[in-house]
Amino acid sequence: QLQASGGGSVQTGGSLVLSCTASGGHIRIIRIGTMAWYRQAPGKEREFVATIAWSGNIDYADFVKGRFTISRDNAKNTVYLQMNSLKPEDTAVYYCNADMSTMEGSDWSEGRYWGQGTLVTVSS
Repeated sequence: QLQASGGGSVQTGGSLVLSCTASGGHIRIIRIGTMAWYRQAPGKEREFVATIAWSGNIDYADFVKGRFTISRDNAKNTVYLQMNSLKPEDTAVYYCNADMSTMEGSDWSEGRYWGQGTLVTVSS
């Protein structure tokens, strides 16, 4: 239900824009609340990168402040991550998640959904 894209390989100092779109298919998305980006580097645990609420409130991990910008387009059910001044230590698989309320038939469900991840590689 969450499809992330935009990863790739760049050199130090380069930029990338990640996007992540929620789509329901046969499941109807009723509401998307907070959306966020996490990342997982090889051999490390998944870590928080940035989050944006429906209201627009934003929070960043200290290590991306001033370099990354999270935004969302509620009409498109999409969250973005603009990544500038990339460093080799930013190399990771980037995952998006979203808190969503959905309906499948008459069944209401709420939960946090994760995308499949998109790989970002930054070379020195």
